[in-house]
Amino acid sequence: MAVLKTGHRAQSTKYRTQSIEYIFLSVVCVLLSVFCILNSAHAERIKDIATFEGVRDNQLIGYGLVVGLNGTGDSGDAAIQGIVNMLKRLGVTVTPNDIKSKNVAAVVVTAQLPPFAKPGVKIDALVSTIGDAKSLQGGTLLLTPLKGPDGRVYALAQGPVSIGGFAAGGEAATVQKNHPTAGKIPEGATIEREPPFILGNGDSVRLFLHRADFSTAYNIAKRINEALQGRYADPVDPSSVKITIPEEYKDNLVELITRIEELDVKVDTVAKVIINERTGTVVIGENVRIAPVAIAHGSLSIQIREAPEVSQPLPFAPEQAETTTVPRTEINVKEQKAYLLPVSGVTLGDVVRALNALGVTPRDLISILQALKAAGALRAELEIM
Repeated sequence: MAVLKTGHRAQSTKYRTQSIEYIFLSVVCVLLSVFCILNSAHAERIKDIATFEGVRDNQLIGYGLVVGLNGTGDSGDAAIQGIVNMLKRLGVTVTPNDIKSKNVAAVVVTAQLPPFAKPGVKIDALVSTIGDAKSLQGGTLLLTPLKGPDGRVYALAQGPVSIGGFAAGGEAATVQKNHPTAGKIPEGATIEREPPFILGNGDSVRLFLHRADFSTAYNIAKRINEALQGRYADPVDPSSVKITIPEEYKDNLVELITRIEELDVKVDTVAKVIINERTGTVVIGENVRIAPVAIAHGSLSIQIREAPEVSQPLPFAPEQAETTTVPRTEINVKEQKAYLLPVSGVTLGDVVRALNALGVTPRDLISILQALKAAGALRAELEIM
């Protein structure tokens, strides 16, 4: 029995040791995961903060006609002349006096040509009236060439226009939903010509930052050099980084760009506070700091109400009796008590908690932030929209 008890105690001690080791390893794994998350919390992919040179959209524009409207088209001569020109190209000869219709609207068609667009790819087309047409509901855009800034045709647009709303009414009232004089043709334009494009400049390619910043440009160059194990990237200015193409990627530039875009880079942002006085919106950036300062803020409310007393003559009163009005004005003044509160903050959470402690509205907060900036206590750029 003594031997059995000793073996049982040794086995229990072994299991307890294994359990402690398992718990310790689990805690270490959790801490490592949290550490990795904290380290990558402020990191962004290069793909999300920068674009390679030449990878850009191009704008297209064209003039066209929308037909099939139910009397809501243009009343002028612009659309009529467009119909005459279209019929002439189709072999039909008419004069503007022969056409009396309000079922046609002259429109401007625009589209966005994406980078690396190939012939046959379909893109969306936006249609907007340029005359006095009331609505494009139920209309169809006729074949419209879309040109680029160089005057060359890159796409052709045609199809039914979707306005996503309606407009109806009579002489006394009208009902309208959305904007009936502008619409969209989903995948209504077909690309016919591939735009000229050159990726890189022979031995190098440039990377353009969406938001210019010296620290971010330096971090991008440093991260690329670490990944490629060499001095290939150099920050040219706050908005661009020049990358020399390594020899092994001379014939496979797409692989190099893919590898660079997937890299995570620490992004440094400017301390900024955005204020929209029209809507009362206040947006505070992450790096905003407030120096130690004391704030006293109180609001004054004045209410004025007119309640005149009217005295009318009694029935069968003499003709000399008149109705008299005695003015009466009530004024109420309320002012909240204001106390000096110390405000300071090292992090965004500290700033928000300090400002919320004052119990002010967004409108009052705008005034406080402007006063803090004037006093030099707000360590951030104040932008008023």
